[in-house]
Amino acid sequence: MHHFDDTESLITVRDWLRFAVSRFNEAQLSFGHGSDNAFDEAAYLILHTLHLPLDRLDPFLDASLTHGESEEVQAIIERRVNERLPAAYLTKEAWLGAHRFYVDERVIVPRSFIAELLREQLAPWIENPDEIRHTLDLCTGSGCLAILAALAFPQAKIDAADLFRDALDVAARNIADYRLQDRIESIESDLFTALAGRRYDVIISNPPYVNAESVAELPQEYRAEPKLALGSGKDGLDATRQILAHALSHLNPGGLLVVEIGHNREVLEAAYPSLPFTWLETESGDQFVFMLRAEDLAAHLA
Repeated sequence: MHHFDDTESLITVRDWLRFAVSRFNEAQLSFGHGSDNAFDEAAYLILHTLHLPLDRLDPFLDASLTHGESEEVQAIIERRVNERLPAAYLTKEAWLGAHRFYVDERVIVPRSFIAELLREQLAPWIENPDEIRHTLDLCTGSGCLAILAALAFPQAKIDAADLFRDALDVAARNIADYRLQDRIESIESDLFTALAGRRYDVIISNPPYVNAESVAELPQEYRAEPKLALGSGKDGLDATRQILAHALSHLNPGGLLVVEIGHNREVLEAAYPSLPFTWLETESGDQFVFMLRAEDLAAHLA
């Protein structure tokens, strides 16, 4: 256990920020659960701990901390270094754009590329968001994509399905926080197994997709997350194969299937040479999320 000493000389937010960045770099922490570098992570943890607006660091840089505040900031920096937990598990919150969600160790930390596509209401692939009536979020986890889908498609009822009861408990809390209980139904289901007879205009899924080799090499921060929510067989595509096999029977005519698959684009295209995947553009590139229409799947399966 690394204990801090001589921290009395740290007075201001700027001092503690510098100290945190140094400690995080010295400890060679891994990022990627909200921030991708030590500075952003340190700023987030300090602002959160001091109950300051997360997007307004500058006005507070030269503000002095009380003794009690210094102790709290020091404690969260120590926990981040010693326990190597994602920051979201320390603060019990994660952000997708402007939207805050409750998270804890029962769910993976939300970080989906589909979130930014939902902000655009899946344009241009969906012409009129008000016409979307039924949407499924498969492998919902914390419920974040189901909630963003409800906000994107104001007339839609959303099914939020997950294999894990624990995850659905977290999702229920977020759904209640957004007061969407009357529009989002959570369902315990191993992919489509409990959804017989249900059809959708849009199916979104951020399923497990990390291949076995990568799971074995994950940094400690990722190993804090529920294992079964990350890995999906040797090539990472076990869940995606099931989704592709069964999605058509759950899509309305013209319906859209949107699935995030991480770094597996080449493997997927090689496995399904006849499927005309459309790769959707996100801020991080066009490698991570594919879209298929019901008709694409029908032609492929014919």
